[in-house]
Amino acid sequence: MTIDRRTLMTGLAAAVAGLTLATPRLARADADTLAQIKQRGSLRVGVTQAPPWYSKDPKTGEWSSGVGVSLGKAMARALGVKFDPVEVTWGTAIAALQSNKIDIMYMMDATPERAQAVDFPKAPLLYYSLAVLAKDGLKVKTWEDLNRPEVRIAVPQASSMDKFLTEHVAKASIERFPGNQEAIAAFQAGRADAVCLFHPPLLAARQKLGTGNIIVPSPAMSQASSAAVRKDDDKAFVNWVDKEIAGYYQSGQTEKWYEEFLAGFGLDPKTVPPVMKEMLK
Repeated sequence: MTIDRRTLMTGLAAAVAGLTLATPRLARADADTLAQIKQRGSLRVGVTQAPPWYSKDPKTGEWSSGVGVSLGKAMARALGVKFDPVEVTWGTAIAALQSNKIDIMYMMDATPERAQAVDFPKAPLLYYSLAVLAKDGLKVKTWEDLNRPEVRIAVPQASSMDKFLTEHVAKASIERFPGNQEAIAAFQAGRADAVCLFHPPLLAARQKLGTGNIIVPSPAMSQASSAAVRKDDDKAFVNWVDKEIAGYYQSGQTEKWYEEFLAGFGLDPKTVPPVMKEMLK
């Protein structure tokens, strides 16, 4: 089989044209997160049913309230793009970032293990204390009071709460669930004697269930939470996130969003621990 010069040149031209057309698509796929967000026109925020961080309106199906929702909407406005909530779980959020399904997940603690897989801003997002919602009659003052085989504790799997219990309350019967909602449901159904979360979600759970006691066992474990973003060679997005959340925190806006959710949920913010370290007593 012979190929004449004209056929060869035509084939080469088509191949070059194909490469030329493909190059912009490749460039967009390899672009850093901030560039992708602007090109896409939306900020994809990981969300999961976990008041007061994220709350879906059961009537509309929209993610309409919570500190994480307010943060996402504010950041989307700052970037001039749409707020796009994408449902994940605490256990799948890191994988969702790595696979480019979401751009950011709020209320993810910056543990050394997670920092190997994703990036975190330097500024703290907010502060909270580890607590338990214990069934009526279960006396808890210290973490050691829970460290018994007969005590069943529900906790979201692969969360920082799970890590703490595994390291410090290992003798207890630790029951792991996909997320906050499932852990709270186990407590409600009597399949757990206590549920371990940071104090804000427990406030909402106690308000809804009308039973149990919220306790911050001693020694109190208060820590900063953060926001996880995808690792990029270009640090433009994580640096921008750092500046934004520092501004919200320092101005008191983060605390305001938190208190607004609590009030809307029927809780008096004055009776609830704040999420600003400077306000903790």
